[in-house]
Amino acid sequence: MNNFPQINRTSLIIGLVLAAALIRLLPHPPNFAPIAAMALFSGAYMTDRRLAFLVPLAALFLTDLILGFHSTLAFVYVAFAVTVVLGFLLRRNRGTYRLLGVALSSSTLFFIITNFGTWLVQDLYPKDGAGLAACFTAAIPFFQHTVAGDLFFVLLLFGGMRLLERQENVAATAFD
Repeated sequence: MNNFPQINRTSLIIGLVLAAALIRLLPHPPNFAPIAAMALFSGAYMTDRRLAFLVPLAALFLTDLILGFHSTLAFVYVAFAVTVVLGFLLRRNRGTYRLLGVALSSSTLFFIITNFGTWLVQDLYPKDGAGLAACFTAAIPFFQHTVAGDLFFVLLLFGGMRLLERQENVAATAFD
């Protein structure tokens, strides 16, 4: 038996998402951030679907207040919301291969949605097929950081939760 107090499951999930959001404020390689993992985690574990969207989106918004806003932010939030929905796919089965597949899918969707948004709203590329291709090509070097960050933070959040669930203070019977 350990000396930790009983922990409410929802409070634990919110705390982990907020802790991950704070990591965004630390120096990191471009696109190596916990936002997709936060969204997947919230979608997978938060029993209230509204909270599953609200908590990570609010955490993202609060950190964006510090980091700043940009013209493609709406596309980031859309990609983030889609990632919460992908997290719903993990509610009943969080096996390693399924988790890996969903994490890689979220990385890919984030890449597609946000780079399409960059091409659409910024004046960096011509508004034709060649411009869209150039936009996606220019973004490829950042994709490796996205995938690495998503996998790292998914491992951290989901692995951490799995370890906590094995402890008496966060046992399934103690959840709300």
